[in-house]
Formats: sequence, structure tokens, C-alpha cells
Amino acid sequence: MADVDRRKRIKIEDKKVKGTLVLMNNHSISTIKDEVLLGRKVSLQLISAAHCESTVRGIRGKLGKETNLKNWVSTVITRSTKGDSTFDLDFDWEEEIGVPGAFLITNRHNSEFYLKTLTLEDVPNCGRVHFICNSWVYPEEHYNKQYRIFFSNQTYLPWKTPEGLRHYREEELEELRGNGTGKREEWERVYDYDVYNDLSEPDKGSDHVRPTFGGTPDYPYPRRCRTGRPPSKTGCKFFLNRLKHLIHDPDTESRVPILQSLTIYVPRDERFSDLKMGDVYAYGIKLVSQGLLPGFEAVLDKISDEIVGTLENILKHKFENIPSNRFNEFSSFEDVLKLYKGGLPVPKSEFLESIREKIPFEFFRELFRSDGEHVSKFPVPQIIQGDESAWRTDEEFGREMLAGINPVVIRRLQEFPPCSKLDPRKFGNQNSTLTEDHIKHQLDGLSVLEAISCNKLFILDHHDPLMPYLRGINETSTKTYATRTILFLQKDGTLKPVAIELSLPHPDGDEFGVISTVHTPAKEGAKGTIWLLAKAYANVNDSGYHQLVCHWLHTHASMEPFIIATNRQLSVLHPIHKLLHPHFRDTMNINALARQTLINAGGLLEKTVFPDKYAMELSCNMYKEWAFTEQALPADLVKRGLAVEDPSSRHGIRLIIQDYPFAVDGLEVWSAIKSWVTNYINIYYKNNNEIQNDTELQQWWTEVRTKGHGDKKHETWWPTMQALDDLIQSCTIIIWTASALHAAVNFGQYPYGGYLPNRPATSRRFIPEPPSADYDELETDPEKAFLKTVTPQLQSVLGISLIEILSRHSADEVFLGQRDTPEWTTDDVALDAFEKFGEDLREIEGRILEMNLDEKLKNRNGPAKMPYTLLYPSSEIGLTGRGIPNSVSI
Repeated sequence: MADVDRRKRIKIEDKKVKGTLVLMNNHSISTIKDEVLLGRKVSLQLISAAHCESTVRGIRGKLGKETNLKNWVSTVITRSTKGDSTFDLDFDWEEEIGVPGAFLITNRHNSEFYLKTLTLEDVPNCGRVHFICNSWVYPEEHYNKQYRIFFSNQTYLPWKTPEGLRHYREEELEELRGNGTGKREEWERVYDYDVYNDLSEPDKGSDHVRPTFGGTPDYPYPRRCRTGRPPSKTGCKFFLNRLKHLIHDPDTESRVPILQSLTIYVPRDERFSDLKMGDVYAYGIKLVSQGLLPGFEAVLDKISDEIVGTLENILKHKFENIPSNRFNEFSSFEDVLKLYKGGLPVPKSEFLESIREKIPFEFFRELFRSDGEHVSKFPVPQIIQGDESAWRTDEEFGREMLAGINPVVIRRLQEFPPCSKLDPRKFGNQNSTLTEDHIKHQLDGLSVLEAISCNKLFILDHHDPLMPYLRGINETSTKTYATRTILFLQKDGTLKPVAIELSLPHPDGDEFGVISTVHTPAKEGAKGTIWLLAKAYANVNDSGYHQLVCHWLHTHASMEPFIIATNRQLSVLHPIHKLLHPHFRDTMNINALARQTLINAGGLLEKTVFPDKYAMELSCNMYKEWAFTEQALPADLVKRGLAVEDPSSRHGIRLIIQDYPFAVDGLEVWSAIKSWVTNYINIYYKNNNEIQNDTELQQWWTEVRTKGHGDKKHETWWPTMQALDDLIQSCTIIIWTASALHAAVNFGQYPYGGYLPNRPATSRRFIPEPPSADYDELETDPEKAFLKTVTPQLQSVLGISLIEILSRHSADEVFLGQRDTPEWTTDDVALDAFEKFGEDLREIEGRILEMNLDEKLKNRNGPAKMPYTLLYPSSEIGLTGRGIPNSVSI
């Protein structure tokens, strides 16, 4: 018997555990393969989850013997993976290790590599053990220590963590938090907070100076990722000498040169994948090829000089069909349609073809096609695919407030005339000048009070957010009004605009209030054109507010603090980290690029939306009204008076407008997310005490409130995080905001706004007054008068090209209900709950398609014959007008 036991022991001791290490192919892989042959090592050691040993740094999981990469086999999988390199390893099995819960890796090469997974097969008494890494491993000289730690895909609450892993769990979080000092280097994975003090470019003069956003009562803002770049010397001197009265922080952070825009710091694991970066390069090429942004070719410095050199030729051919007054004015709607019609022939060229063959990305290949086929300037936006003139109708104008790109602002009118909340001591009387006489003939026989009591009147109100900045805005090239739009709910469920109020600051000063005019529907003559212009001014207001507040602030900016706090305070082993992590993918990188090229002083947003240099300041002012709990869809709908609480209703609320596509589809998706979150959280937490005693969770939530959204830390609406319901509600809001809400306000930008007359982003003159030639033109040439008022040609092309990019799904998109790896956890109950979530979303897709075919639901398609699909969960790659990615990824 003793001999049998001894033979078994020897057999176990001699056993080799096979391992497979998968690395993503990139420029450094070939170097690593060569260095493996030269004896330079990548070594790994397994770490026991249960068996510990005493070290100079405390009790730790026992370390196994060091093993090195043996040989490699390159396997090309699909275009989406770009190929992986697989290395084999043999681990000497040590019985005292038991089940490995982590491994230590040391990179003694000269190059970094991206480690995807490690898989161990036939581990005694365990079987298969899988490690999801998805992280860069840099040479050991880049680290304060010589190794990186990766954990298996097990899930542990802090107090349930095996003793052997507790020290490593804490150590990793300390590393991710950093010490809050110094400039961050590209290989670092440090998550920290900073204010938005990197948007100014004082070297370019006072026009490129903006306030620091975040950190003071006057300029509150969510925090962004700290980069640690040194202050701008010019900025400091400029601020101290000339703008002390305006700017509270003299330490304007120096900016990354335009040539290095794509290297702006974010924690290394937050950077785009190679495939996503390829798409970013492609979008840059497209901007240049359309002649939109002088100097943007700087982002193409990694692309062949030959390719860049051909852009001038391509420009010539791509602009052949634009009128001779190119980049000046559109003279008719037909001129605008030429942007999308009639394809542009690209001549055959052996030189172009030779370049094209060198380009790996599908998008580039299309751009440089040289087969003589026609290439359209822009895709035809969905809003004009079914009917080229439906956008002009009042019904479509009203429908888009319920099923357009910004269906999150309209609210029920509960007082008449509408009142302003602006301080009358500073802004005078800002209340509306609307009277019952303006609208009483359009209310189906109801009085205004009766219409209000029957929930028939609604308002799109951009007056108060805009008025504090309007005087300054109108001193730029913009000339616009603050608008209030009143709409009546008709018996067929559609909204009819009945009046639009246009307001300007009083010429004698803000304290004297406003000068307002009220316009009502008309179809003929000058009044008909003025009514079309009034709707355009309302859309200009809505476009800017949408881009700066509903899109940027409420999704991109508000999410970044949650991402930073999650990585600083929740271990990758924590169930809430595993729940939320997919919904943070690419957000920090896209936000960093936004600070570099979009929301900065003189950036693309200032060039394409009407608030100009006041854009971010308007966004900052609206953050004062932001409340985390009101980002929950049911709470938002109730706040806007679009729903009332009703426990008997399926979602706990009852919609005032039954045919409200955003709300109807949104509540379905919201409920599916909440059900998934509830099921998942209940797997790990059994009672409120476990919530309260989870130290990582409590530190996470404290940091979100006091640092990430530090300017809001004293608000009473924050959940206390003392109960299961607090955690379920908070995680549901985070996932909803990062996925569905962002999808609803982002991916329809081109389908609705790609045709600029439907959603002009700027206006450049006021309504002409009689008698004048401009006023006469309103009657004699209404299309020209309209187009002379809204976005000019060059700015239109720039804006259209930008939103085309923002509306596309990238090649590596992961949609709601999907994960980029099926082995994200070992918990079968969690995997089953996630599968149920996917099934729920597929059922929602079927219901959306069914509703879009119901002719009684007029707001589902509208006069434009454009079905509402922005909250349809799945999609293909590209410009589809549907699909909910997991995260704010573009």
C-alpha cells in the first residue's frame, strides 16, 4: 500500500501542466519571437490561491517554479483578431501550490507585448484554469517592480478572497492608484483625477483661452483622467497678467502637439485596440480627403508619405460635383442633395492601386479604390432616403422630439405662459411673452388651461440654458435666438408645433430682460419661410444643447469618474468590477481625444455648433443641474412630466404620450438591464450587511462622490450605498448611461443630422425685417433665404463629416448582451443570468420591429418613412442607425 502511495506521489510530482499563452500580434511580436530564440526570457510563475508562505513583505500565496516560453505557433483567426501568437509552456506541477489563483509574469525583452490569455489544462484536482489578461506587459525596467500579476477569472468579494491572493489583490489596486504626482508615461496604468485645465491654447492668443472646468462653485464639472503634464508657461503668464479676474486656476496644463494627438495619455489598458486605432486613422484620412480640416493630416504621421501625397489628387475628383461657389453658399436644397447624389468617378491609376494594395484596412481600401467605379461624397442620410422633403413638415419636426437624435429634452407644459428660472436681479424679466391668443385656434377647441389639464401641451425649452451666453455668442459669427417651442398632442398621437418664441437679450443690457417675438405655423409666402426659419432656430438650439449636454456631458464626461474609481478601488476579482468593466471600454481614450481635438479651444465642436467659444462653459453651467439618480430613465421621464408613477404598469410608470418611441423602447432596455443587474448582484450579496461591510465597494462609492464628481459631493440625492437596492439602482444607471442612453443620442447623428437643413448646427443671421431686399427674398426665393441663414457650405461639410464618423460602429464593437470573451467568469449562475439577459434583448428586438410595422403608431416612422431603431440592441459594423454598444466607445 505504501508503494502505491509513493508511486502516486512521484507521478504527481513529475507531472507537467500544459499552458498556452496567447499574445496579440503587433509590431513587437516578431522581435519577441527572435529574442526567445536568443535566450531572452518571458518567465511565468503560478501563485497558489490557498497555500501561503511568509515573505519579507508579508503572507503571500506560494510561488511556483519559474517557467519560460518554449516555442510559438502563429495562428491567424479572423480579421477582427488580426491574428494571435500562441506560445506553449510547461509548468512543473507542485502539490503545495494546489489550485493556482494568479500568475506572475516578468518581461526581460526590449519590447512590450499585449497579453490576452493564459490557459492551463489538466490541473490536478481542478481541471482547466483560465486567465483573462487583456493587458500590456512592458519590459521590466519600466516598472518599480519586476513583474506583473494576473488573476484567474474567479470572482471573490474582498472577505471571501483566498488568503494567498489577498496581498496581491491589494498590491494591484495600490499600483493602479499611483501616488498622484509626476507626469504619466505611456506604459503606466495609473488612474487618477484632474480638472479640465487642458482645453486652452494661450500660445494662440486670448481667443484660445477657456476657464478651467471643475473644482469651484462657478465652474463645477466631472473629473477627467490626470495626465500630469507640466503647466503651460505661456498660459501661466497669460493668466496671471491678464485674466486673473476671469480664470481661477493659473496652471493651465500644457497640451499635446497635434502631431502626437493619438498618444495623449490614458492608462495603458484603456487605449484603443490596434483594430480600433486603424479605424481612427481611417476616419482621419476621410476628413482630409473631404478637405475639411486643414492640418488634420498630422494624425496620419504613421501612414505612408505616399498615401498622404495622393490626397490632393483625390480631393480634386471628390469635389467635382460641388457647385462652382464651393465652400461659399448653397443656393438651393438641390445643391445640398448633390453632396449625396451622383457618385464621383475616381480614375484608374496604377499608382493608386499599388498604394491601395499596401493598406490593410477595409476603410482605406474603399477610399483609395481605383477601379473606375463611382464613390459617393457622403452616404444618403436616412432622413431623406424615403422622402426628400418630409423633414420640412410640422409633423416630422414634432416627431423628432420623441424619436429623433435628441428625444430627452421635451417636457410636459405645466404652466402658461412658461416662466424663467433665471435670476431676475441679473437677467430681468425672462418670462415668456406667449399668450393664449397665439395658440388657442390650434388646440382642437380646448382652452390652454384645458389642454394643460388634459396633458396635451408640451414644450421644447432652450431659453434658460442659452440666454446667459447669448449676448456673447451673437458677437461671434453666430446670430441666433433662445427658443421656446410649444407643441400640441393630437388625437393620432403626433405632436403639432403651435408656436415658437424667439428671444434676444435686451439691447440696453441684461437687467432689462429680453426682446421676444412669437411665430405660428404658416405655409405660404414670407410668413411660411419665417415659420420654417423659426423651426430651424429651434433645431439650432437643440443641436448645440444635444451635442454639448445630452451627448458629451451626460454620457462621455459623467461616465469617466466611474471608470477611474472602479479601477482604483474595485479589484478585477470583485463582482462589481466584472459587471461594469465591459461598459467602460474605450471611453477614456475617446474622451482624451475629445479634449485634444473636439472640445478644446478652437476645436471641432466650437467650429461646428453655434455656442462657439462658449460651448464648454454652457455645458459646465448645465452640470450644476446634473443629478446621478435622475439619469435613470423612469426618473427622467417622471421629472420631465412625460410619465407618472404607476405601480400597476409594467415598468412602474405610465407614459403620458403612449407613442413615444425613445421612451417605449428605452423602458424595455432599461428593465432588461435592471433585471440582469438584480440577478447578478443577488448571486454575490445576500443582505444589506454585506453591502455595508464590503470595504472595496464602500471606498469605490465614496471616491465616486467625493473625487470623481467632487463638485457634487454634498448633494443629498446620492444613494447611500447601504442596501442592495442602492447598488442595483446605481449599477443599472451606470450601464444604461454608458450603453443605451449614449446609443440613443449618438448613433442617429448622421441618419437625422447628415442632411443639414433638417438639423442645422449654426445660424448666421437673424430673420430679416421689412422693408428690405433680404425680406423680399423670403418670399421670392425661400430656399436661398433659408440656406443663407443656416450653416454655410464649408462648415456644413465639416459638420456632416464629423457626425458621419461619430455615427459609425467600429469593426471591433461589442454590443449590449455580448462579451468579448465567453469565459469572463467561472460562475455558472452568473453566466446563465447573462444568457437570459441576451435572450431578453433579442425579444426586445422583435417587439421593436413589430411596432415599427404598426401603422397606428405614427411616430415610429413619421412622414420621412424612417423607422426608429436607435435602441435596437444589435447591429452590423458601419453606419446603420441602430445598435447599442456596451460602452461610450466613440
